[in-house]
Amino acid sequence: MITRPSPNFDTRKTPIAMLVLHYTGMQSGDAAIDWLANPASKVSAHYVVAEDGTVLQMVAEANRAWHAGRSWWRGITDINSASIGIEIVNPGHEFGYVPYPRPQMDAVVALVTEIVARHRIAPANVVGHSDIAPTRKQDPGELFDWPRLAALGLAATPAPSLDPGWTDPGFLAALARYGYDITAPTEAVIAFQRRHRPAKLDGTIDAECRQILRGLLVAEGL
Repeated sequence: MITRPSPNFDTRKTPIAMLVLHYTGMQSGDAAIDWLANPASKVSAHYVVAEDGTVLQMVAEANRAWHAGRSWWRGITDINSASIGIEIVNPGHEFGYVPYPRPQMDAVVALVTEIVARHRIAPANVVGHSDIAPTRKQDPGELFDWPRLAALGLAATPAPSLDPGWTDPGFLAALARYGYDITAPTEAVIAFQRRHRPAKLDGTIDAECRQILRGLLVAEGL
């Protein structure tokens, strides 16, 4: 692990309970790292994972990095205080979104494993930026290997379930109960799909969406 300190941090106000995964969304990893280290940017992350699997630590875990922005998850609004933030180098949707290379995903999995164990973070609280800010963000995106994390118990996985047949308002109520901000319903549904059903990102609530969400609620005992 390489240390590249960022001055962009302050003091946590709450205990660590979440892990947020991002992509850098810039044309190069070097440009992203320079930006995260720039005092003028007012942004940072605890870690950056390069395409070759190199991990940089930019903010100590004890400190509050500035990675989440305006966001919400399960009633938490100061997500920066409650979370560890990992930036994964990828140009993102704006600059030519590409699959995450295997060495990079291997490094992400190893880092997530360590952080989750160290802070006893529940799988449902390992989230993407799009989960906590559905009107603003798409990262880490539909190409990120969430199933790999879920298979290792590092991220949420739904219990077996049948379609509960909810109405659309019923689905949205269940989505809010699970943890999403549904102020913008279509964007919230797309964020859910991007995370849990990435093959079809249309914002339409269908039987597959209902089945997956019910399975997540069952798995959480909600």
